[in-house]
Amino acid sequence: MDLASIMYLAVTFGLFVIFALIVGNTYKRKNKQKKEAPKYRMMDDD
Repeated sequence: MDLASIMYLAVTFGLFVIFALIVGNTYKRKNKQKKEAPKYRMMDDD
């Protein structure tokens, strides 16, 4: 494998790790109350 192939794999793997961290942070149980609050506030009658 040449340098370009190794760099391509490294960048691809790095982007996958960043994506996994974003998904993990979004769906953490700790954040559920904060993320669900606008939905219920929007459904409340004014």
